[in-house]
Amino acid sequence: LFVGAVESLDYEVIENYAYREEQQAQRSKFWVPYYIMLKWFFALLIGVGTGLAAIFINLAVENFSGWKFTLTFAIIQHSYFVGFLVYILLNLALVFSSVYIVTQFAPAAAGSGIPEIKGYLNGVDTHGILLFRTLVGKIFGSIGSVGGGLALGKEGPLVHTGACIASLLGQGGSAKYHLNSRWVQIFESDRDRRDLVTCGCAAGVAAAFRAPVGGVLFALEEVTSWWRSHLMWRVFFTSAVVAVVVRSAMNWCDSGKCGHFGAGGFIIWDISGGQEDYSYQELLPVAIIGVIGGLLGALFNQLTLYITKWRRTYLHKKGKRVQIFEACLISLITSTVSFVLPLLRKCSPCPELETNSGIQCPHPPGTDGNFVNFYCSKDNEYNDLATIFFNSQDDAIRNLFSAKTFHEYSAQSLITFLVMFYSLAVVTFGTAVPAGQFVPGIMIGSTYGRLVGMSVVKFYKKLNVDEGTYALLGAASFLGGSMRMTVSLCVIMVEITNNLQLLPLIMLVLLISKAVGDFFNEGLYEEQARLKGIPLLDSRPKQVMRNMNAKDACKNQKVVCLPRVSRVVDIVSVLQSNKHNGFPIVERGQNGESLVIGLILRSHLLVLLQSKVDFQNTPFPCGPGILNRHNFSDFVKPASSKGKSIDDIHLTDEELGLYLDLAPFLNPSPYIVPEDMSLAKVYNLFRQLGLRHIFVVPRPSRVVGLITRKDLLLEEDGNTATTELQSTSSLPER
Repeated sequence: LFVGAVESLDYEVIENYAYREEQQAQRSKFWVPYYIMLKWFFALLIGVGTGLAAIFINLAVENFSGWKFTLTFAIIQHSYFVGFLVYILLNLALVFSSVYIVTQFAPAAAGSGIPEIKGYLNGVDTHGILLFRTLVGKIFGSIGSVGGGLALGKEGPLVHTGACIASLLGQGGSAKYHLNSRWVQIFESDRDRRDLVTCGCAAGVAAAFRAPVGGVLFALEEVTSWWRSHLMWRVFFTSAVVAVVVRSAMNWCDSGKCGHFGAGGFIIWDISGGQEDYSYQELLPVAIIGVIGGLLGALFNQLTLYITKWRRTYLHKKGKRVQIFEACLISLITSTVSFVLPLLRKCSPCPELETNSGIQCPHPPGTDGNFVNFYCSKDNEYNDLATIFFNSQDDAIRNLFSAKTFHEYSAQSLITFLVMFYSLAVVTFGTAVPAGQFVPGIMIGSTYGRLVGMSVVKFYKKLNVDEGTYALLGAASFLGGSMRMTVSLCVIMVEITNNLQLLPLIMLVLLISKAVGDFFNEGLYEEQARLKGIPLLDSRPKQVMRNMNAKDACKNQKVVCLPRVSRVVDIVSVLQSNKHNGFPIVERGQNGESLVIGLILRSHLLVLLQSKVDFQNTPFPCGPGILNRHNFSDFVKPASSKGKSIDDIHLTDEELGLYLDLAPFLNPSPYIVPEDMSLAKVYNLFRQLGLRHIFVVPRPSRVVGLITRKDLLLEEDGNTATTELQSTSSLPER
């Protein structure tokens, strides 16, 4: 569990002496253009990097799958058992490589990564999720797990991959592996890093589905908690760059230079040649698909939640060997099911196909297409269940979506595949491999969607109904019922199917499936985030907060304050005795009462204790010139890192007896709320501003002034550069 390994991010500008000195140094007329240009340049690099990573993963998965199917089909012509053995061993080797990389090298690369990234953009930093080794583990682990035929996808991990690339670019690379550059390390605040990671998330979706607009909306709707128009432009630009990079790769692969790479990989399930219109009579079966998607999606979330809890409580605590054994066992089961089940179905004769349809029956082994000849006695026969199992997932979905292929699948085969693949997806989700749920969800939904389509074809004999259309609606309904996305998912489905005619039907099934799913539980990512101990703040406060005030929320807390000039031994004692990450700083007023003058972060105290250059012999305040002893980057914590610990700092008895003036390093203007403010208002303030700490104080006794809208509409003057930087750059935040 990640419980105890998470730390809040701080998006607030800490306006202390160090920040003001930096503002003075950055007032040159060249600084702001350079800063803006670098942000757009990074958006370009994120798009190119994520696109190249997606190309590499897709080519590797498609080629591994192609070699595997070609070799298997060649061997079973002579010996079924030997072909079965080779197929199992190939899948086992790929899955073993994936789980070994994750368990031994990059534990944070397990799963889809979307709950962790959603937590990061919500203000929670989970250790290890954005490191270089996590990026490497995500890329190569996805190739092994997806190429090995497990019931999971590579689209979720691509979102995490894009976020890792964005974070590494923002901090100039990886210092641990000596892959860093100092000249781009100006994005040192959590606020700037958050914007880059948002671009990376959108780039991941755009690369996974070839859906640039869907990527922007996914970042807006699903992962980020804070948004503004300037960020929208950069995210849109990043997604557009990804689309260009992926399109260039596809044009290059069309010349046959990509090995076994077929129509799959870069997803585009073109069903534009299918059903072009719909009748009002079809709204009822479409609504039924939405209800089924909501029920099965909610059930999927609940089952994966129970199994993941059991897995974490009993199984994964026994060590890495158990995790490796578990993944290999699931690989054996999946391979056996996919190889044995098609034998239970009889081969069917090839139907008469239109000459210009571009579909072969049966299609050549090792390539993508419908109508797979799997151990059939005649050459012009195919096995409908093998058509789903013995294809890469992208190609299997394309077959289920394909238009003008009536009666390609029997109802018995679709039901068999639905039950088995649903069960395998539930069991596989949560293993120690990179695992996305987009494509498995589409496969599950398209299966029962095609079943409903077959029923509609039989019932409404005069309507121009295509089974592939209902497969698309089923896929949308299951994703809506499981992940609870609406707008972004709707656009993604339209982009990847190239069919705008069905937009109203997709909207209808998404609304119904989300409403049904919400009746039972939360979305998949929210459930998994809670299970991993990631404290997400929802978009709305809970109803009970409206009957509570700010004082009620913090009445059981022990506030630990430090005097402005503190003894080093007292600071060390405070840091050792509690785990607070922020400490109010107090100073004696003229009347002898304690006045709060600001807030200092734990991480800043650790930097000061480790450097030792600010220690003084006298218990009296000093001037701000002391800051000249520090570089601004001294206070920056690397992204997704544990940072410094009090146990790593060693001080002599003489040093412990010295003093430290904390005034130059604290935040002199933290956000403050009166103790009787509604907790719901505090919640909204905290989440919308991306805060880490809020001071709760007694009701103020007098009013200094009153600010209205017109007071904030200042005329532009020569200080616009300072205003721009204040809104985008800050001290290193924790």
